[in-house]
Amino acid sequence: MAASPDSALHRLLVESPVGPLAIEERNGAIVALSFVSAASRPGSSATPLLARAERQLAEYFAARRRRFDLPLAPAGTPFQERVWRALLGIPYGESRSYGELAAELSSAPRALGQACGQNPITILIPCHRVLGAHGSLGGYSGGRGLKTKRFLLALEGALLA
Repeated sequence: MAASPDSALHRLLVESPVGPLAIEERNGAIVALSFVSAASRPGSSATPLLARAERQLAEYFAARRRRFDLPLAPAGTPFQERVWRALLGIPYGESRSYGELAAELSSAPRALGQACGQNPITILIPCHRVLGAHGSLGGYSGGRGLKTKRFLLALEGALLA
């Protein structure tokens, strides 16, 4: 059976202060936002949704947007999806610890950290807002790692201990 045109994957490359990003859309929803290297930049095919995502990211990086208004469809395990929904509840400029979120989800901090590391829609699903114990940065798997996480937290005005 042939795939319908709506199920095609569309990808747009966006330049940002944290490096090039690839935004992917399928079936009218954002399914991925990932950091890409200059050497492996994907081809681009703009759609109205990808153009809207690009505008919203530009507004975010210019400190004019605090909330994204985009349909998201991350694919993961039921546990990962629960974690990603919890991340969406962390307001702009605020942070939570792995321990706090783990307690909220009746999970272990390490499992929560692994789910954060598998987040396919970084920045839009704000895993950068999750910190280690006592305000330590913890980890970050996107871009240039902790340097990118520091940049995003500073952009949002989140203070680090």
